Amino acid sequence: MGSVLAITGPIYLIVAAGFLCTRAGLFARADMRVFGKYVINLALPALLFNALSQRSVGEVLNAVFVAAYAGGSLIAMALGILWARRVAGKSVSASAIVGMGMACSNSGFIGFPLVAQVFGAATAGVGLALAMVVENFLLLPLALAIADSDLGDGVVTGTRAARWKAALAQSMRGIVRNPMIHGIALGFVFSLFGWRLPEAVAKAVNIFAASCAALSLFVIGGSLVGVAAKGMARDVAAVAFGKLLVHPLAVLALVLLLPPMARELQIAVVIMAAVPMLGIYPILAQKHGHDGMAAGAQAGTTVVSFFTLTALLYGVQHWLSR
Repeated sequence: MGSVLAITGPIYLIVAAGFLCTRAGLFARADMRVFGKYVINLALPALLFNALSQRSVGEVLNAVFVAAYAGGSLIAMALGILWARRVAGKSVSASAIVGMGMACSNSGFIGFPLVAQVFGAATAGVGLALAMVVENFLLLPLALAIADSDLGDGVVTGTRAARWKAALAQSMRGIVRNPMIHGIALGFVFSLFGWRLPEAVAKAVNIFAASCAALSLFVIGGSLVGVAAKGMARDVAAVAFGKLLVHPLAVLALVLLLPPMARELQIAVVIMAAVPMLGIYPILAQKHGHDGMAAGAQAGTTVVSFFTLTALLYGVQHWLSR
């Protein structure tokens, strides 16, 4: 267990440092958004570019990883929406936000640092890139389109279809402007043609990439300051259960059913599914007025994830030692 805590401990110590520094006033909560913008616009794209450009296309493009992650995520999202609609009696938009929380991982801010501690930055970078392709091209556009389609009862079919089309088009425009997608695309291009950056530029990119892990975890902790989950215990518990248990179990089931891939990638894809939801979850929920629930769910899930991820890595350690 000590060796497992040596992996999860540093991750959550940095998260705790972000929380304590912000709570003590050393940084304002608004500063976390500035730090987050740095990570999203510079550090993560540099990291993704490095992970992909320095490996062959054959090593990076893993259809089984994508199928397992996409399929398991869609199962988790569908179950979340079904629970919210049929059991909790929520609106379509609220149900879509619940489903998003259960299926969309914080693969960049928590998943990558965790996998990197287990298998190294190279494997973690490939897993991060493939996970982000699924999240940005499938999961987020789908969840946001479902949420945006919530026009109430009595809406004519044509109007709803037009709203779906507009919502998907807006999601696609967001993807085109996403710096992380630019990093993935450039990485694939450099990998395909065997190109290399000039030494000075490559070193600058490496410095940006190296700053990603610690700052992203610090941002997670600082963003939790001031978040309260009072009066939302059922919703928070349901989203946390779906994200930390249902999502990784669904991905694991597909890993076992699909053709085999390298053991490192099998474990990496499950870890990516087992981490808390993406950092901008409350921001995405704000448009539909569900940001309070989303922020509470994010806070609760992040705290509980220390125990679930530690248990997961303990099981992985014993599996690898067989």
